[in-house]
Amino acid sequence: MSTVTEAIATPGALKRLADEGVSVWLDDLSRKRITSGSLAALVDNGGVVGVTTNPSIFQAAIGSGEGYDAELADLAVRGVTVDEAVRMMTTADVRAACDILRPVYDASEGRDGRVSIEVDPRLAHDTVATVAEAKQLNWLVDRPNVMIKIPATKAGLPAITEVIGLGISVNVTLIFSLERYREVMDAYLAGLEKAKERGLDLSVIHSVASFFVSRVDSEIDKRLAAIGTDEALGLKGRAALANARLAYEAYEQVFASDRWTALAGTKANKQRPLWASTGVKDPAYKDTLYVDELVAPGTVNTMPEGTLKATADHGDITGDTVTGRYEQARADLAAVEAFGISYDQVVQQLEDEAVAKFEAAWIELLDAVTESLKSKGVDA
Repeated sequence: MSTVTEAIATPGALKRLADEGVSVWLDDLSRKRITSGSLAALVDNGGVVGVTTNPSIFQAAIGSGEGYDAELADLAVRGVTVDEAVRMMTTADVRAACDILRPVYDASEGRDGRVSIEVDPRLAHDTVATVAEAKQLNWLVDRPNVMIKIPATKAGLPAITEVIGLGISVNVTLIFSLERYREVMDAYLAGLEKAKERGLDLSVIHSVASFFVSRVDSEIDKRLAAIGTDEALGLKGRAALANARLAYEAYEQVFASDRWTALAGTKANKQRPLWASTGVKDPAYKDTLYVDELVAPGTVNTMPEGTLKATADHGDITGDTVTGRYEQARADLAAVEAFGISYDQVVQQLEDEAVAKFEAAWIELLDAVTESLKSKGVDA
């Protein structure tokens, strides 16, 4: 981790991103990153102004056992359940990260300095349980700069409205389609309207909408490669950027509407687009592709540490690379559809796979913690 910190000691490209209105968040968290000072260094010197987590990140961190042995031993002695143990460890990490990022939160008036933690992924299709879990996580972390992550499933949409309506800041995750993204923004505005009716202070409620990028190319590129013509291969690497750029166009439209204007008058905050899954999965592409080509004001880019390091080292930040490119984006997606690749089918498949992947990672984490507790003499 120290090499990453050293690599961004002079974060030229990261500074340019900030100057363009892009907030750089780190898509990673672990006990070691906290206790080693790595996260603090990235915040103090590396341009990082937020942190995102997900079930896969926690599975990798806690599943390794590194830095958690003492806490696991204490939890085992106390005889807690495995679900309680996992929640205590994950919320402890998020709470510590919130404290590290608190100065950023204060300086940005709540816009940045955020740390996200996701509801139990097994609840992705249960609205009532998602709301209850979001309230519990917000209470457990007990920091004003926490964001509760709720997946953008059909069941997640009313949960987003209810949780925002309670005054809890939300990171909406696993957004792949333009239609679902518009539903997410609608759910956010409905939540703000509820909060307003309840007399809550809208100025302290924040939200981001995590629009996933690289997985779109991974799936569509695979289908284009199977077709194999020069024309089909020429479209590889274009669908994900097109999709994200059209999402930003939708964001501009919604937050220029009369409905938003009425809320903005009460000091409500826009729900910023957050580019997620920005690590390049195809080695044929430049490793900063989904950073360089998604620069737009009022956005967040959450990066795994490899992408963060690559951006600091050789990111090519040349200004806004999103607005004004909407017609080309529409043409690129239309060209993909012309080859018989269904956009609607692809994005639904990606949502289903992502929900299943996070649920599998969570179960794997529970299994690993169960074994750790048993090894310390307690049957979890």
